[in-house]
Amino acid sequence: MATTIWHPKARTGVEGLDDILSGGFAEGRVFLLEGSPGTGKTTIALRFLMEGAAQGEKGLYVTLSETANELRSAASSHGWTLGDNIEVFEVVPPESLLDAGQQQSLLYASDLELGETTKLIFEAVERTRAKRIVLDSLSEIRLLGQSSLRYRRQILALKHYFARHNATVLLLDDLTADTNDKTVHSVANGVVRLEEIAPDYGSERRRLRVIKYRAQAFRGGYHDFVIQTGGVRVFPRLVAAEHRQKHPAGRFTSGIPGLDALLGGGIEQGSSTVLLGPAGAGKSLITLQFICEAVRQGGKAAMFVFDEEIGLLLERAKPLGFDLAAMRDAGKLSLTQLDAAELSPGEFAHRVRAAVQDPAVKTVVIDSLNGYQAAMPQENSLILHMHEILQFLNRHGVSTFLTVAQHGMMGDMRSPVDITYLADSVIMLRFFEARGAVKRAISVIKKRTGRHEATIREFWIDGGLHVGEPLTNFQGVLRGVPLILNDPATAALARE
Repeated sequence: MATTIWHPKARTGVEGLDDILSGGFAEGRVFLLEGSPGTGKTTIALRFLMEGAAQGEKGLYVTLSETANELRSAASSHGWTLGDNIEVFEVVPPESLLDAGQQQSLLYASDLELGETTKLIFEAVERTRAKRIVLDSLSEIRLLGQSSLRYRRQILALKHYFARHNATVLLLDDLTADTNDKTVHSVANGVVRLEEIAPDYGSERRRLRVIKYRAQAFRGGYHDFVIQTGGVRVFPRLVAAEHRQKHPAGRFTSGIPGLDALLGGGIEQGSSTVLLGPAGAGKSLITLQFICEAVRQGGKAAMFVFDEEIGLLLERAKPLGFDLAAMRDAGKLSLTQLDAAELSPGEFAHRVRAAVQDPAVKTVVIDSLNGYQAAMPQENSLILHMHEILQFLNRHGVSTFLTVAQHGMMGDMRSPVDITYLADSVIMLRFFEARGAVKRAISVIKKRTGRHEATIREFWIDGGLHVGEPLTNFQGVLRGVPLILNDPATAALARE
């Protein structure tokens, strides 16, 4: 971790980015914003200048690649208007250099072009007295410089010139000239890299990382972000250790006596529970039971749905006694529909954090982890992201319920990802066959925070959820085809 030296900051105005940068860019310094075309550099740069203009600071956008009209059009697409405090200076080659007949034969045109370009930039800075400057882009300067030595000397000259004017400068690099050239990395006070990832299916994913910030602590790692109407929105990586809150200990019941008996009296407040079982076994309905009980006891809940359309969920739940629409309309339940193909893990974590900003929200349901996994590029990342989310919610005293659909219907079933070791409690659901009928079984196989029943109970859905007595007359329920122990024909098999 770098030693932090306090220095006045120029806020970027980009939601989430200032948090990552510990307040923004250090005033009077030069920073590099790099990324391939389309990653959002121009949008961030324009927002940076607009934030300064709102504080009465003069801004200058020096463009060597885009026209002034293109930049104003880009700003307009976000609903922005570049006011009088922001000047767009378009650098174009002198007309004499475009005339082949006037080019000197003993002096390369690039020598004149680079020197003339630098002179035009300096004149614009002198004229505007800008406190915030954007130079777009370094690829053009690199091409004009031709050699690495000449390019480095030019960058150093720009840095020292801007330092004399105490301007905060943002250099943009689209990485189209030479991606291996790290000249500006060593010269700049800080480096932020933007990346775009194209998954096999779904929209592109964007993320950023602060590679360097001299003498300043910052939030490391990758942070997801999106470009939407209104600008760039960054979702700082969730670090659960930074969020510690004291919350009263308590027990949270489901309102179903048989289920509460299985759980040893209920779920401890601020713990996490995984409901594991095949599709259709009743995992979502059990989470709805906990939601309704939380609301009945005066609390609030938030439910994030990956796998089902909200309208269908409302229709399916109401005949079973769960009036989710009424709870939502009363402000007691937040229902969020999520599309895994359009969602990044960072954005999901941000939505979960926003949901529990209301201290009355003490129950969160994620249905299901299979849908969340679809938003993740790698299984290992899923475990790490979910660990931080669960720790964050636990430290806020929130009871979290996650559903995981296993592959298969009966017999040997496997989970797409093993998250049971992260959860405080694990409830397992199973189908089993008995006397020519398909039935459901429920058991608690893990509970860190207290005792629980080791039995297997039958449960059924009939105008609501019902949990029966322990299945003491069966053996092999979890395998799907149990033996009936009170049947003489099967009792002998069981003894074998």
